[in-house]
Amino acid sequence: MNIRRVPFDHPDAVKLNDQVQAEYAERYGDEGDVTPLDATMFEPPLGMYFIAYDEQDRPLATGGWRTQDENDEGYSDGDAELKRMYVVPQARGLGLARRILAALESDARTAGRTRMVLETGTEQPEAIALYTSSDYEPCAKFGHYRDSPMSRCFAKPLH
Repeated sequence: MNIRRVPFDHPDAVKLNDQVQAEYAERYGDEGDVTPLDATMFEPPLGMYFIAYDEQDRPLATGGWRTQDENDEGYSDGDAELKRMYVVPQARGLGLARRILAALESDARTAGRTRMVLETGTEQPEAIALYTSSDYEPCAKFGHYRDSPMSRCFAKPLH
């Protein structure tokens, strides 16, 4: 397995983002995650985006982080927000999400971020299980979906 840094608008990232959006739409019965995102949010030193590739150079998993600081959406200074964690169905159960998560945490820590935060939803029990088993704890709601009853927010110190 090969984890590479790529731009958020890289063709493989766009492909995987389309797949995760389709999964969100299926699970939540809507248009997917409409949080405003653009490629510049994931450019160092403000963030990073990774894709895990297999030996045949097929993209199997993705995830990114972007800088957040205190604002009216509930973030705190020093936050790194996890975005677009996704593993293609045929590669689930291989530990790829955990490897991407560890790479993102390490990168955000190196960039001087002090806390990783994420928002997920009640229809993603696998994601909630991954994060809670990786020492993430429930926190005050933040972000685009902070008022949704299906939203769940988690945080982990990066020390």
